[in-house]
Amino acid sequence: MTTSVDLVVVGCGGHGREIAQVAAAINEAAGRQVWRLVGFVDDAPSDRNRKRAELAGAPYLGTLATLGQLPPQTHVTLGLGDPRVRRAVAGRIDVLGLPVASLVHPDATVGTDLVSAEGLVVFAGARITTNVTAGRYLHVNQNATLAHDCAVGDHVSLHPLAAVSGECHLGTAALIGAGAVVLPGLRVGAGATVGAGACVVRDVPPESVVKGVPAR
Repeated sequence: MTTSVDLVVVGCGGHGREIAQVAAAINEAAGRQVWRLVGFVDDAPSDRNRKRAELAGAPYLGTLATLGQLPPQTHVTLGLGDPRVRRAVAGRIDVLGLPVASLVHPDATVGTDLVSAEGLVVFAGARITTNVTAGRYLHVNQNATLAHDCAVGDHVSLHPLAAVSGECHLGTAALIGAGAVVLPGLRVGAGATVGAGACVVRDVPPESVVKGVPAR
């Protein structure tokens, strides 16, 4: 009999609770409990989010320091939508040495040749095609698309309905906003933000913010 794996979500805001739903969908599709959601940790949760986390089926366990008290086989996932915050918290997780979960919603499509480091989260309806390489903690949100031959750094976020075309390069902690489009072969620099609904037609410098059609 295959046992389930304990899972703790870091962050009990909306993004963290959506990731808990990805784990639940994996369980449902498998017809068994692949992931057992132990609870949420968060350094500064609002009362509203703590209550919502409990309604999502798991308790608020405490601050991130609580992770150090968990059994060493407990897996963690970072339910933090901001790539910069995710990068900072990942460093704290690394010190603890806890294993990191990768979660792919059963209604997502992921190419069989995807090469991805730990912490990948792919939400319902997302599409990752062929020959994509990705670093740690890539989050591809609902109905976002990451096309062929892309190279993606650590902690990148694609928000819902974002579309990254083929042969693009996304730098560390880049954020592609909801409904934004990145045209083929372009580079989005480390720490850059592409605003919601933007159309990127030229390379985006690191640590910059672009928006509009065309994105400026």
